[in-house]
Amino acid sequence: MTAYQGVLEYLEDHRHRWLVTGVAGFIGSNLLEALLRHGQEVVGLDNLSTGHRYNLEQVRDLVGERAWRSFTLIEGDIRQPEACIEACRGVEYVLHQAALGSVPRSIQDPVRTNENNISGFLNMLVASRDASVRRFVYAASSSTYGDHPDLPKVEPVIGRPLSPYAVTKYVNELYADVFARCYGTNSIGLRYFNVFGPRQDPNGAYAAVIPQWVAALVENRPLYINGDGETSRDFCFIENVIQINLLAALTDNAEAVNQVYNVALNERTSLNRLYEMIRGLLQETFPHLRHHEPTYVDFRKGDVRHSQADISRAAAMLGFSPTHRIEEGLTEALAWYVAHLAPDREEPGSPGRRQSRR
Repeated sequence: MTAYQGVLEYLEDHRHRWLVTGVAGFIGSNLLEALLRHGQEVVGLDNLSTGHRYNLEQVRDLVGERAWRSFTLIEGDIRQPEACIEACRGVEYVLHQAALGSVPRSIQDPVRTNENNISGFLNMLVASRDASVRRFVYAASSSTYGDHPDLPKVEPVIGRPLSPYAVTKYVNELYADVFARCYGTNSIGLRYFNVFGPRQDPNGAYAAVIPQWVAALVENRPLYINGDGETSRDFCFIENVIQINLLAALTDNAEAVNQVYNVALNERTSLNRLYEMIRGLLQETFPHLRHHEPTYVDFRKGDVRHSQADISRAAAMLGFSPTHRIEEGLTEALAWYVAHLAPDREEPGSPGRRQSRR
């Protein structure tokens, strides 16, 4: 039995109260779905600035009404201490996903990024400390590695940040470490590397590359690749992220706590290779893609050239063992996108929601 299988069996027999911040977002809604499927009680905190109600509606449809009754949504902002205090009341485990993501957005608006990712993070740490939560698991970022050239990336060795976003995520790690030393809090940081999967928003200027490209291909629009396409990333499917969040929250390995871990596959995929993989998987359903060609544009400011994670620490300390490589993850993710990338049609109560092709 793997460590993750053991955690899932444990959850079937033990009910806990969890807080997921950013619950209406991509990663948050997937964590919510996993917890409700395993009989847990979940509080969600979200200001719905980048998350969407229709993500929550989809989770409700997937888990059923009985499980859904174990979920409580608090519409609040992590920049408001009172909202954080309310959300943490009676909570045992915090999965803190709320943040203002995107390197380009942070370059355009560093003040707002700082308010959400540093002030908001500190508010959540304080509220979690005062509520005596058992474990505070938070979304860190591979951007923390900055300009350090070595591959694969190992947790103790980082470079200089290349964007305001990277600064904020590194400060999160520093605050978590200081709170452990000063107040005895138990936290674990997860340095996500290019997470993708169902419910990742393809719309907007700051959409992640995979959903943005899938939308362009499905809708037969121009697809833009920054630079020469040989920039590479360690893409990580959402199921692997769910796994390590639950492992981190429930580990009984004392040495594993108050650490940061890479969350990825220890693989590199170039943007050119990613484009070919996505086009190949979609080509049978969308024959126009046989003749599709990408458009190359300038490199994006603040981006690192290559990224690849060493995940040996997470494997040794938490029992992390990714279940989905990039091909398997893309197959599952593309099935979801094809089902949901119908032309936009407004629905009552759900601005901008895409209706299913089903």
